[in-house]
Amino acid sequence: MDASRTFPLRPRSSPAARPSGVMVVLGVAVSAVLAAGWMVYSGTPAQPPSFPGAGPPRPASTGTRVATPARTYARTPALPAALPWPAAGQAAVAIAGQEGSLRTHGGPGPVPIASLAKVMTALVILRDHPLSGNAQGPSIRVDRQAAAESANRDESTVPIRQGQSFTQRQLLELMLIPSGNNAARLLARWDAGSERAFVARMNATAAELGMKDTVYTGASGYEDTTVSTAADQLRLAEQAMKNPVLRDIVATPRVTVPGVPGAIVNTNKLLALPGVVGLKTGTSSAAGAALLWAARPASGDRDRLILGVVLRQGDDGDSLAERKAAAFAASRRLITAARRSLDPGGTPDAATVDRAPATSPR
Repeated sequence: MDASRTFPLRPRSSPAARPSGVMVVLGVAVSAVLAAGWMVYSGTPAQPPSFPGAGPPRPASTGTRVATPARTYARTPALPAALPWPAAGQAAVAIAGQEGSLRTHGGPGPVPIASLAKVMTALVILRDHPLSGNAQGPSIRVDRQAAAESANRDESTVPIRQGQSFTQRQLLELMLIPSGNNAARLLARWDAGSERAFVARMNATAAELGMKDTVYTGASGYEDTTVSTAADQLRLAEQAMKNPVLRDIVATPRVTVPGVPGAIVNTNKLLALPGVVGLKTGTSSAAGAALLWAARPASGDRDRLILGVVLRQGDDGDSLAERKAAAFAASRRLITAARRSLDPGGTPDAATVDRAPATSPR
């Protein structure tokens, strides 16, 4: 502060003529200003204005440590232990990326998994030959063996002919969507030179993912000696759903591939339910019916993904169609319960309706 503005000085005169009272008042005023300045400096500083999203103002520095209030976070809903588990076989449900969320049911031993093996086949292929976006990848020629296997009636195949060429992505679609065993073996030979060499890569990847109870003996899952557990399959599913190309294919209800007649329909009828975004079906006499699935919460939160699997569904003496129906019914119940548990205040949607699939997968 400029004291001359508050206390204007009189015209210059001799020292004897200057009133002594002015000097006293001036000294008192300057002292008061300095004292006020010291009080402002040593007092509580002014706080900056608050802005949307800003935290609380920081406490004033008083020379002593001020305790900071503990920050609180919203609790992430967890899966309940009492899910509507199937009466037979194995099952597991987990939230991808959430430690401690795994829930399992049924015997712990490995069992045949049929065509769920194709998820590992696709993962290895895409690790060895990555694709991005809508890229098709290299062209692969259909060999004599893949063409001959098209006529097999005891397994799921796709009608491809020797000499035809398909892109890597198209063969992945032919393997995963209609579950073509001959497409899986063709990809394995293309990748590793032989199916046997490719299977070694599958088992190495399984070991890397911590799938301790899993053994692959073929690229398609046709062999009854390809076995795994529900918990191991969810480890695989979490990795598979991180790959955008694989994730896109398993969420595709139907596709058309030039050179293959008609529309190719996905064997996974769960894709008709709200929130379901994959994954893979599997059926055989030894495995019964298996179904690996992925679904979003009812809120549509794309940062959370529910993963689940049911193995060995159906009763002894059931037809394959009846076993498939049992796998779909068990999966729908688990999906409904899991989605509700993550959105307890949400409005039930069509996924909560337990209805039989319109058609059965191959």
